[in-house]
Amino acid sequence: MAAEAALRFAAILAAAMTIAAVPASAQTNAANSDQTKIDCRNGTNAAGANCAKDGSGASDNAGGAGPAQAGAVFLPALIVDLFPNPVAPPAPVPTPRPEPAAPPGNNQAGPPAGGPIISPTDLIAVQPPRAVAGEFVPDEVLVTVDGDAGAVQQIAASFGLEVRSQRQSRLLGTTLVRFGIPDGRPVGVVLAQLAADGRTQRREPNHIYTLQQAAGIVNYAFGRIELDSKQASGENVRVAVIDTGIDDANPALAGVIAAQFDAMPDVPIEKRDHGTSVDGLIAGVGALEGMAPGARIYHARAFEGGKSTMDVILSALDWAAEQNVSIVNMSFVGPKNDLLGAACRNARALGMVLVAAAGNNGPKAPYGYPAAFDGVIAVTATDAKDALMPQANRGAYVFISAPGVEMVAPSGAGSDVVTGTSFAAAIVSGAIANLIHASPDRSADGIEKALAATAKDLGPKGRDNDFGYGLLDIKAAEAAKE
Repeated sequence: MAAEAALRFAAILAAAMTIAAVPASAQTNAANSDQTKIDCRNGTNAAGANCAKDGSGASDNAGGAGPAQAGAVFLPALIVDLFPNPVAPPAPVPTPRPEPAAPPGNNQAGPPAGGPIISPTDLIAVQPPRAVAGEFVPDEVLVTVDGDAGAVQQIAASFGLEVRSQRQSRLLGTTLVRFGIPDGRPVGVVLAQLAADGRTQRREPNHIYTLQQAAGIVNYAFGRIELDSKQASGENVRVAVIDTGIDDANPALAGVIAAQFDAMPDVPIEKRDHGTSVDGLIAGVGALEGMAPGARIYHARAFEGGKSTMDVILSALDWAAEQNVSIVNMSFVGPKNDLLGAACRNARALGMVLVAAAGNNGPKAPYGYPAAFDGVIAVTATDAKDALMPQANRGAYVFISAPGVEMVAPSGAGSDVVTGTSFAAAIVSGAIANLIHASPDRSADGIEKALAATAKDLGPKGRDNDFGYGLLDIKAAEAAKE
């Protein structure tokens, strides 16, 4: 029995040695099945991930003849586990990056030197999308850019935009670019995306502004202002008016217009009434004499169909600043826009007096701009009995009241009856021209203080949200000392 056992042991040992000598490419997991099963159960086998796949853990048969896959080898898997592949780094977050514009001509050029241009849909905004208030051009944004034309083109390429116009703004002191959005992204999203590029200083919607005119029904003369018409004069005082086109042939404007600028030359002029009325109320001559005859009007056409955009208005304001005017009349209203606010602050710093319509959108309307900016004289409209125009905006920004209800004024058709805070603003601009003519050294701050101190109080005592400081009193304001 002992010899028989020894022979069996020798046979088993020889079989084991024979299996060990077989090349690795022919190995199966059968010879090592017991240990492999134990390792798979314990989860300690480095090839444990392959246990189910190779069948080593699929059966506990003593013979180890489970459903092993022919040719399966543990060694390569073991090596992989001992030297694991490095964890893949996270995918880089795409960020906007300025890229040069496409090369001219038909040259086959590779990607730009700075890398591929990122698709607009992959751009990561560093700010949440902006909630844009007010009416605005739906496929445009206005941006001030720190850089030259090349930088502007790079920004356009990086953010999937079109350069529709660009110019150097005097009042903003930088390059103002009107970018188009060709792919339908919301304006608020594009503004947030552009914030990622440090070369973009200010980013705003191209807001839409409307002229402030309401329908009138009967004639009314603005005799409520304490000014002797025989002594009224704004001789040689420069007044800028940003408005519609005008009827230069109207007799009331004969010799009144010193210069004109068209901020929207590609748009045909169809309406001339509003601008003609505003210019005439300020400095008209003849039968429809204005508040400040002799004043020199620098007229910028920036409206058509009663509307304009921020880009066009800023262009007109820059032109007005270049004319060295003393007063800027802005008989229009729109939403708050930081670019317009900056331009108004800088214009005021240059010594210009800014006058604007408070708005005709009713007592519950939001504040109207530019009137609500600091340093801008916001004018509301009253009638012949000093009653407030019902459509007038209300608010703490309202500075002063002036006649603006049912007044006769020159228009494109000769003359018309007009109503609105637009025309009340014109009355105030004409009054201020008188003050500057009488005392050329008056400062913008001094004029503003004199108007506030001498206005005839209306409504609740003191300044209020309806009438501001009260009804304009030119005579008293002229007598007030700075």
